[in-house]
Amino acid sequence: MSAMTDEHGPAFLGVESSLTQQYWVPRLDQLGLNRALAISQSEGISDLVARVLAGRGVTAQNAKSFLEPTLRDLMPDPSSLRDMDAAAARLCEAIAKQHKVAVFGDYDVDGAASASLMSLFLSHFGVANEIYIPDRIFEGYGPNPTAIDDLIDRGAELIVTVDCGSTSHEALECARARGVDVVIIDHHQISQDHPPCVALVNPNRGDDLSGQGHLCAAGLVFLTLVATLRSLRGAGDRRSSSLDLMAMLDLVALATVCDVVPLTGLNRAYVVKGLVVARHMGNAGLAALMKVAGVDGPVTPYHLGYLLGPRINAGGRIGDAALGSRLLTLSDSNEAREISEKLNQLNQERQLLERSMLEEAEAEALAEIGSGEGPAVLVTALQGWHPGIVGIVAARLKEKFKRPAFAIAINPAGLGTGSGRSISGFDMGAMVRGAVDSGLATKGGGHSMAAGLSVEQSNLGALRTYFEETAAVRVKALRSNQTMKLDGAVAASGATLELLDQLESAGPYGAGHPQPVLAVPDHQLLDARIVGKDHLKLRLADTTGAKLDAIAFRAAETELGAALLDGRGQRFHLAGSLSVNHWQGRRTVQLRVMDAAKSM
Repeated sequence: MSAMTDEHGPAFLGVESSLTQQYWVPRLDQLGLNRALAISQSEGISDLVARVLAGRGVTAQNAKSFLEPTLRDLMPDPSSLRDMDAAAARLCEAIAKQHKVAVFGDYDVDGAASASLMSLFLSHFGVANEIYIPDRIFEGYGPNPTAIDDLIDRGAELIVTVDCGSTSHEALECARARGVDVVIIDHHQISQDHPPCVALVNPNRGDDLSGQGHLCAAGLVFLTLVATLRSLRGAGDRRSSSLDLMAMLDLVALATVCDVVPLTGLNRAYVVKGLVVARHMGNAGLAALMKVAGVDGPVTPYHLGYLLGPRINAGGRIGDAALGSRLLTLSDSNEAREISEKLNQLNQERQLLERSMLEEAEAEALAEIGSGEGPAVLVTALQGWHPGIVGIVAARLKEKFKRPAFAIAINPAGLGTGSGRSISGFDMGAMVRGAVDSGLATKGGGHSMAAGLSVEQSNLGALRTYFEETAAVRVKALRSNQTMKLDGAVAASGATLELLDQLESAGPYGAGHPQPVLAVPDHQLLDARIVGKDHLKLRLADTTGAKLDAIAFRAAETELGAALLDGRGQRFHLAGSLSVNHWQGRRTVQLRVMDAAKSM
């Protein structure tokens, strides 16, 4: 019996080392199975769906409210957030006095959606407002003194920062010196030293006891708008009665999914209700982008995260950073179509850049690894890389080489701008902050799973050494103990649309509420072929002869892909998630393959 068996119990289907070197384990222990049985009996749902719920912390007592989340039950009193009442009061003043407002956002989807929410709200009350999104390369993240001065010169009487601002001391000192108020609505980590402002709404500040630190910025902006609308209605503002905040939940859902915050509690309600709004196509910008992106069928979290989000992000990565927020505030369908097509074009250009950079980064990573185990943390760097793409490249390296990874773009002056992605269980943000404290990186920060940094090219060798000394023991332990948790098993004959609909009733899935991973045991691989650049299209059959289509994304050049391409006619255990495939008006079930093992 292996050490892994001692630690995790018997392997699921006996798979102790899969084609991706993972040990398969059931997600539920006996206590979990008992919870699943109680949920199945109390709610009258299938055993498999009950197992999925139990495996994500749901109990028989809260199963009903989990399956039918409501904003009424899950939304806190906005005033429970520190400085919320001050923020709402200042926004009410701006509306009453018709102050011109500058909305300063971030260049990602959460920043674009947050800025758009605030702009749409202010516009409803006739308040002149301007969205400002900084250039990722030339300005970097968050407010800067030059931009603040320019906004004030253009007439801004109030500045609202969304998804940024919590650490922008120098820039906001400029606003204070010129007598302009600032309201900050942000969710990033913050020190005890707060920048000057009339309100800092950030549930991750040390003195905020609201417990809402899991919200993205757009979720916090929505709460701020709820608080402001409540005050306006209390003051008898007639325009407040004609504003339907619920109609803006599509933007909140978009940001919540794309910012990869936990889909639990209020976030879950935001997405469930926001998807309903999105399916009505009320936002002209989102509707146009869905058409350009080829969204088929009802909008799902997958569409938000993998089709719409990357196109909005493309503007901030390699084009005009303000295109995304501009799109989401439009009512003109013609202009929305034009911007959507531009974002789609930028996304295609981003994909080409990403492909080229990834090939170079993988070559460097393979040279670092050599014939041995290689470094605990991969650090790839090259002059000429685009700083807006390094985060995607780092994520791909992490996926392929199963270890924390960085991609760093070096500019002509020798300064590197990099982004890193971590594996579960290793705190990359803490490691980067340590590098900054040690003087090896000029600046940097992040959270456990992702981080960014700036580093002089001359310090790269020392930085690699520091990362290795810091991470080697922990990363080695994590890599030698990789497991895949499975929620259950299903055969091709049982992988029906009815089962998929039942599983979707326990969604939406995402961070903190992961997609169910199911085993498809002992199936014959009828066909395996490459589609697109590096995806595999598979055809499976169970012992009854029932067939199931499957796809393995970005697998062609992996050990998993090689084994499947060479395994036609052989029998495999496969693991993955079920999804619906829309094609020519038909809905069919397919398996998104994550792993496989030879069937003994």
